[in-house]
Amino acid sequence: MKILTRYLMRAHLGPFLFAFFALTGVILINTLARRLADLAGKGLPPRVILEFFVLALPATIALTFPMAVLVAVLFTFSNLTAENEITALKASGVDLRRMLAPLLVAAGVITAGMIVFNDRVLPESNHRWSQLIIDIGRKTPTFLLEEQTLNRITPQSGGKVYYLRAARIEQGTNRMWDVQMFDVSNPATLHTVYADSGRAAFSGNGTDMILQLYDGHTREVSAGEPQNFRRVYFKQQVFGVPDVGNQLQRNDRPDGYRGDREMTIGMLQAQIDTLTRQRAEETKTLRQSALQDLEFAMTGKDPQTDVPGPGAVAEGQVQMEPEMAAAMEAERRNQRTRTRRTADMLANQGRQVGQLEESIRNYLVEIHKKYSIAVASLVFVIVGAPLALRFGGGGIGMVIATSMAVFSLYYVGLIGGESLAGRGIVTPVFAMWIMNALMLVVGIFGLATMGRETSTSRSSAWDQLLQAVRDAAPLARLRRTRPS
Repeated sequence: MKILTRYLMRAHLGPFLFAFFALTGVILINTLARRLADLAGKGLPPRVILEFFVLALPATIALTFPMAVLVAVLFTFSNLTAENEITALKASGVDLRRMLAPLLVAAGVITAGMIVFNDRVLPESNHRWSQLIIDIGRKTPTFLLEEQTLNRITPQSGGKVYYLRAARIEQGTNRMWDVQMFDVSNPATLHTVYADSGRAAFSGNGTDMILQLYDGHTREVSAGEPQNFRRVYFKQQVFGVPDVGNQLQRNDRPDGYRGDREMTIGMLQAQIDTLTRQRAEETKTLRQSALQDLEFAMTGKDPQTDVPGPGAVAEGQVQMEPEMAAAMEAERRNQRTRTRRTADMLANQGRQVGQLEESIRNYLVEIHKKYSIAVASLVFVIVGAPLALRFGGGGIGMVIATSMAVFSLYYVGLIGGESLAGRGIVTPVFAMWIMNALMLVVGIFGLATMGRETSTSRSSAWDQLLQAVRDAAPLARLRRTRPS
């Protein structure tokens, strides 16, 4: 049995590595294609682009590892079936379910490793990736200046704010024509520069923008003294805008805000505990407000001011003091206002409780997602082997078709469950584990029938699939024609 175990592991290794690298490459290219607008025209050094690739890799690996496991199982068992090796093993008295034992052990090791990976490596890489995207977005090179547009030029260190407009920009040389520059840093003084042409460049350190303007004039007028208008003509004028930041500025800031996908399980649980306490406090305040308003409506006594309300007159009391009568009359006039105010307060507190519960659900979904995606490797082994043995004659076409069907079903269910859990329709546990549970049931049912395969090399998997549809058609027609 050790020989068979080694043979199975070697047979799975090649397809697993090929599927892993192929799927990772495809998904990574798709991810980077969607981020191409963030990278294009930024003049980034190769080191930063390589870092962008590396930080995007863990999120892709978290998806492709279980997918590669399924492809390897389908491909290997499909080949074993097509080459009649499964038939030979059955004739030798080998239990086919026993063959899955080493694969389940290997899948269990992969699952444990993926749990650690999803908890430790993935959140940190997502956090650093999001920070890198923000830093890249702040990079403002000169060739991003657009024609016929007010381009905002803001130094990263603060200070003055400029708007630059040019009728035409030559991207290769950064030459500009019909230039207008507006200094809006001081609202009390309007400062504008007009030039026939100009050129934009950066200083040697790549942080300061230098504008060389030709044949123009400057206008300056004070908002408080519009009669004092100043105009200065020039043949050539040089303007410097310091700290614009053509170079990529990496902010070594401490960890601040993190999204749910940038948190470890411990961080997520800490957030859940904090939000749970806040929800308890809000619920307590909501209940107290409701009880106070109910007490006022039942007894006519305000628990906050201890002033009797409209129904607080004792039986048999005929005359009242003028002050008491005035207070009761004022309370009657303000009763509707108080009711509306209380209703608005209760509605606002109810919305706050709802928002806290939604955040708690989102954090719980992320915790269960880290586990469920990792356990998918184990589930795919259980469901993949029976499928490959049942439709083993279809070759690589059947492997690809079955893999895509299982992937689509699994991840659509995962995304749909996440959306439903976020809206509170289903629980986070149900949303993240329902697909694993359904596929596990299908896999266990397939394992129970693994020893009763009837397919041979003479009939392909496509023929078997078509025959299964034909067999199911009369049953469906019989159900429709059966009298009620």
